[in-house]
Amino acid sequence: MTAVSLGMPAVPPPPLAPRRASRQIMVGSVPVGGGAPVSVQSMTTTLTSDVNATLQQIAELTASGCQIVRVAVPSQDDVEALPAIARKSQIPVIADIHFQPKYVFAAIDAGCAAVRVNPGNIRQFDDKVAEIAAAASAAGTPIRIGVNAGSLDKRLLAKYGKATAEALVESALWECSLFEEHGFRDIKISVKHNDPVVMIRAYRQLAEQCDYPLHLGVTEAGPAFQGTIKSAVAFGALLAEGIGDTIRVSLSAPPVEEIKVGAQILESLGLRERGLEIVSCPSCGRAQVDVYKLAEEVTAGLEGLPVPLRVAVMGCVVNGPGEAREADLGVASGNGKGQIFVKGQVIKTVPEGQIVETLIEEALRLADEMGAELPEELRGLLPGATVSVH
Repeated sequence: MTAVSLGMPAVPPPPLAPRRASRQIMVGSVPVGGGAPVSVQSMTTTLTSDVNATLQQIAELTASGCQIVRVAVPSQDDVEALPAIARKSQIPVIADIHFQPKYVFAAIDAGCAAVRVNPGNIRQFDDKVAEIAAAASAAGTPIRIGVNAGSLDKRLLAKYGKATAEALVESALWECSLFEEHGFRDIKISVKHNDPVVMIRAYRQLAEQCDYPLHLGVTEAGPAFQGTIKSAVAFGALLAEGIGDTIRVSLSAPPVEEIKVGAQILESLGLRERGLEIVSCPSCGRAQVDVYKLAEEVTAGLEGLPVPLRVAVMGCVVNGPGEAREADLGVASGNGKGQIFVKGQVIKTVPEGQIVETLIEEALRLADEMGAELPEELRGLLPGATVSVH
């Protein structure tokens, strides 16, 4: 009989489409474009002038998996804080500049890994391109040309009537052409819109018309639920076509939540190694256990587990055994008990009240066998230790 491989694949599944060919830039130590992995970034919500608070939030973002962080620079006080933040941050810092071209030069001098400029609202921006290109080139600082539907150049609004995909792309490529006239091509582009359909069209057009790396974003995406849906739809469509080199999920929520959503999008598309994945049924009239509660308790108990592990939490005999068998670890529940599967084999049957405890113990045992460095709060839960479920 031919052996059948069960559980998660050893490597991520191949992407749905080849990555779009683009030139590569370096944002600090992070390669962007040119076949480099898609990176996840976010933006701080602190006052940049408050150096300690900003660095604390950057540390929290770094711990959650953020690879590049952007900070707002609306005032001179923020400008003065940039050198310390750029020097002490664990990840590359991008300065976000609007209205004042002089802040672009200050951010470059401060040692920021990159500078985002908004050509739609920086006064006399076109006249400053030569100087900006010279300063950025001398310092080796990339420029992100960040076009946004909410602050599009008035000339383009007059031409197109509103912020269409074509207007966003024309704005971005026009500004790129100005930098190109001065031999500067260390550029990344974004063309953000709050409507995922317009945003997708804009990036598709942009991808066909240039070879610069692209930063994906749905601007003003909304509260956590709505913003997650919009970003997942837009990013999923583009990344599945190989378009996109960095992403930022814009949510009206703590920035750490943006990183969680962004990482999950990349994992779901096979663009990043999967971490912990909980497979659970949506429940129905066949369920004989409280699937919602089981899934929530298992997820909470394994939070922070640093290994690619698929855990199936199933509540009935229809799909339960099959899903549990195909996962690394799983349970098929019913009649007040649960069959525990490990790598496709039933290893034991436990009472319903012991399902969560058993799954956590087995997951930690598998992680330990894989040589994972478990967080301190999980090491104490290895088999043999007491597991408390609340």
